[in-house]
Amino acid sequence: MIKPITLYTFGTPNGVKPSIFLELLGIAYKTVVVDISKNDQKSDWYVKLNPNGRIPAITDPNFEGGELTISQTGAILQYLADKYDTAHKFSYPAGTKEYYKTLEYLIFQVAENGPMQGQMGHFKFFAKEKIEYGINRYEAETKRIYGVYEDILSRNSANDSKYLVGDRYTIADIALLGWANALSRADIDIHQWPLLGKWYDALRKLPAVERGFEVAARN
Repeated sequence: MIKPITLYTFGTPNGVKPSIFLELLGIAYKTVVVDISKNDQKSDWYVKLNPNGRIPAITDPNFEGGELTISQTGAILQYLADKYDTAHKFSYPAGTKEYYKTLEYLIFQVAENGPMQGQMGHFKFFAKEKIEYGINRYEAETKRIYGVYEDILSRNSANDSKYLVGDRYTIADIALLGWANALSRADIDIHQWPLLGKWYDALRKLPAVERGFEVAARN
């Protein structure tokens, strides 16, 4: 019998990634709120789970050999795909071309898209001093990266440019979605990239995706 996974999260672009994927997979899980507005992520109890003091993280009691705790969204998504998507509904078998392209675009999201867009948000909304250089630099880089995603979708024309990789949504799509959803806050319309706009609208219509967003929004 599979025991519920514990998800430690908050309503941020990173925080919604695991909840969306868990909903898509249909895995039982429970949520623990880590209120970053109150700096809960730096609390002793949480830092014991995640030394980096960031959300999200998961604890899986079903791991062979004992409970496993994982942080870093790319690692969380990859773990969930490896362990719980054995039918490859949202993944590809290890060793295939599609598996490695998924890994490439997952790393692209966590290493480039998230940090650049995050810096844009910091300089636009949270920095005490409005520094135009910082705002312009990171907004331009964010838009460039979404242009790269538009190109990635265009190269998958054999599948009507619906997915980043192959013929199904993968953790590469899920990793991007939370950040794509946050673009509107910065007054950037994702529909300025036509393929990305269609991709975004289609994903947001999936009931499991909406439930994943709602879980984080309730925190």
